[in-house]
Amino acid sequence: MSASGGSKAILAAFAANLGIAIAKFAAWLVSGSASMLAEGIHSVADSGNQLLLMLGGRKARKEADSDHPFGYGRERYVYAFIVAIILFSVGGVFSLYEGVEKISHPHALENAWLPIAVLIIAIGLESFSLRTAVKESNHTRPKGQSWVAFVRRAKAPELPVVLLEDVAALTGLVFALLGVGLTIITGDAIFDAIGTIMIGVLLILVAIVLGVETKSLLVGEGATPGDHDLIVAAITAGDEVEKLIHLKTLYLGPDELLVAAKIGLPADKSLVEVAADIDAVERRIRESVPVARVIYLEPDLYRAAHPALPTETIILKSED
Repeated sequence: MSASGGSKAILAAFAANLGIAIAKFAAWLVSGSASMLAEGIHSVADSGNQLLLMLGGRKARKEADSDHPFGYGRERYVYAFIVAIILFSVGGVFSLYEGVEKISHPHALENAWLPIAVLIIAIGLESFSLRTAVKESNHTRPKGQSWVAFVRRAKAPELPVVLLEDVAALTGLVFALLGVGLTIITGDAIFDAIGTIMIGVLLILVAIVLGVETKSLLVGEGATPGDHDLIVAAITAGDEVEKLIHLKTLYLGPDELLVAAKIGLPADKSLVEVAADIDAVERRIRESVPVARVIYLEPDLYRAAHPALPTETIILKSED
C-alpha cells in the first residue's frame, strides 16, 4: 500500500466522521434518541481511530537504531490493534449499555425529523468515505482477490481498518435509521433502543475481526503464498544454487519483508565466487519481490539428509 493512498483514505474518513459526530450529538441533544447518541460515540471513536492510524504511520517511519535494528515498521500494527480495542470498548460496549438503559427507562423522541435528516446526510458522507477507501484499496488489491481475502491478507493495516470501519458505520446508520423510523411510526421507543443494541453488537463483531487480523500481524506473518513462490523461483532460477535447503520469511513492517535462506552451493567454489553467486541471487529476489528489503543468505554444502535446524546462523547479509 502506498503511503499516499492510505493517508488519503484515512483523511477522508477522519473528515467525514468528525463532521458526522458533531451533527449526531446535536440531533441527540434535541431529540433524546439513544441510537443517535450511540452513533455519535461511534463517530467520535472512528475519528480518534483515524488519528491513531496516522500517528502509527508517522512513528513507523523512524530510522532503525540499536534498540530496534530492524526499524519501527510494526508501529503501524500496534496502533491498528489499539484501534480495534477502542472500537470494541468505546463504540461497542457503550452502545450496548446505552441500548439496555433505554429499554429499562424508555424515553420518547422529540423533534424526530432532525435525527432522520442527520442520518440521511451521514449515510451520504460515509458513502463518500467508503468510496475513497475502496478506490485506494483497488490500487493494491490483486486482480480477482475478494474483499474478504484482501482484509485478511493485507500486510498494511490502514486500508482494511478504514474499510471495515466505513462498512460498519454505514450498516450502523441503517440500524439507527430503522430504529428511529420504527419509533416514529409506532410511537414505541423500544425500537430506538433495539437499534442501539444492534449498533453495539455490530461494532463488537468488527472490533473482534480487526483484533484477530492485527494480532496475527503483530505476532509475525511470513510472505504471502504468491510472494513465497516468487522468492523460491528467484533463488533457484540460476545455476548458482544446487538446492534451496530451507527458507524463512517475516514481515518487519507492511513494506519490509525479511528473507532468510540456507542455500546449497557447489563445494569447489572459492569465497569470491560464493559472494558473487549470493549477490546474483539477491538481485533476483529483489527484482521478483521488491518488498524483500532485508535478505540473509547462508551458503552451505547440500547433503540429501541435511538436518532441519530450528535456528539459523547467518553469515552473509545484504541491506539496501
